Amino acid sequence: MKPQLAQQAKTVGDVAPGPFASFVRFVVCGGGIGVLSSGAVALLAGTMPWAVANAVITVASTVLCTELHALFTFGTGKRAGWRQHWQSAGSATAAYAVTSLAVLILHLVQASPGMLTEQVVYLSASGLAGTGRFLVLRLFVFAGGRDGGQYQDRDRAFVRKAAAARRRVVPVPTRLPNRVLTPAAFAVGS
Repeated sequence: MKPQLAQQAKTVGDVAPGPFASFVRFVVCGGGIGVLSSGAVALLAGTMPWAVANAVITVASTVLCTELHALFTFGTGKRAGWRQHWQSAGSATAAYAVTSLAVLILHLVQASPGMLTEQVVYLSASGLAGTGRFLVLRLFVFAGGRDGGQYQDRDRAFVRKAAAARRRVVPVPTRLPNRVLTPAAFAVGS
């Protein structure tokens, strides 16, 4: 008899990661690339306008991140296709707008902010935009995954259950013991 600890685990099938695991992977991949991109934008901004530097780095990091998200974050098991790249580019465009707007507002409020202040604002805006991007990528762009879209249904079912739990439906009795409620039962003096 072989000891049970010596046995290797067997994989039943390829299953896409759940919402929490995907989010952790998204933060590791996207956050890591985002921090590197932040430094690259700061360095590039010394040679060109900040918005142009942000656009160049956003395009490069979006292509890289889309591939990483397809293979690792959302577990599709294959490289991203043109559809995923275009959809991801759409969400990245929104993220670009958020980060650019945040830095623009910073420059309007403070004429000459330091690099550290600019980085804090940029990374904060990137984190906010990244959360929205995760939801778009998870629910729409990479919704198929390895399991044919079943985790998309699971996510939507989770959202429906959470929404239902928030709505406290209180049943209103239509019968009292041995007596049916009728409009006459509500009349004064009955």
